Amino acid sequence: MAMRIISVIGGADSNQETLELAESIGEEIARRGIVLLCGGLGGIMEAACKGAKKHDGLTIGILPTDAKEHANQYVDIAIPTGLGYARNFLVAKGGDGVIAIDGSAGTLSEIAIAWFSDKPVVALASTGGWAGELAGKRIDSRRSDVIHSASTPEEAVIAIFKALGWD
Repeated sequence: MAMRIISVIGGADSNQETLELAESIGEEIARRGIVLLCGGLGGIMEAACKGAKKHDGLTIGILPTDAKEHANQYVDIAIPTGLGYARNFLVAKGGDGVIAIDGSAGTLSEIAIAWFSDKPVVALASTGGWAGELAGKRIDSRRSDVIHSASTPEEAVIAIFKALGWD
């Protein structure tokens, strides 16, 4: 069976409270034996990876640059792409589901890619940014569901499990 992967997306510049929530999401993912995939840099990405490592989770960072050294210290597998923002496509496509935390334009692009790829998207609504803006909403009519709104890290991970039929 292929590894189960959840992509965690969000901003590089978030406040401390939001970073702590991202760290908790990383913990929830790793506690369940799921691989965490992200953009590999700082902010939400680093916090989520840090949380995953607290429970010996496996973390993958798909980097926008050409250098593995640009990955945050909690990334186990760094994949340098040299693609800049085009790497967002790989981050969104690489996970079985996507959890959005805060975020600006890059996060918005990843949410849209996950949406048109029929991946379940869960937004941690309280964190603001595009996650807060789109929580509970449909992006367009190509899907009948919505971006699931979660209030806690545990609820966000459980929502992905439910959407994918994981036990």
